[in-house]
Amino acid sequence: QVQLVESGGGLVQSGGSLRLSCAASGSIFSINMMGWYRQAPGKEREKVATITSSGRAVYTDPVKGRFTISRDNAKNTVYLQMNSLEPEDTAVYYCNLRALVTGDIYWGQGTQVTVSS
Repeated sequence: QVQLVESGGGLVQSGGSLRLSCAASGSIFSINMMGWYRQAPGKEREKVATITSSGRAVYTDPVKGRFTISRDNAKNTVYLQMNSLEPEDTAVYYCNLRALVTGDIYWGQGTQVTVSS
């Protein structure tokens, strides 16, 4: 079993920055993909960014150039640096881990990000 604990959410003004962290613990396979998803009120959960254990990152178009995903494999931690935040980025952000060998998927509890205009 894998546990994911997010931190770093909060309230920020438009144009501001936040950094989210997600620490994974438990039975973690070394080959995995970690990522961030978000869900705004009344909308479906959407992928924000993912990163493989080798460091290959993929971003959804609305956040390209503003968000940066990174990870520390030694700490089993993934980060999301969010700059130039916009009110449209307001959502609950969820950490995700996908074990590429078994296909198992794990989710964090979510952290609220609110961007005021």
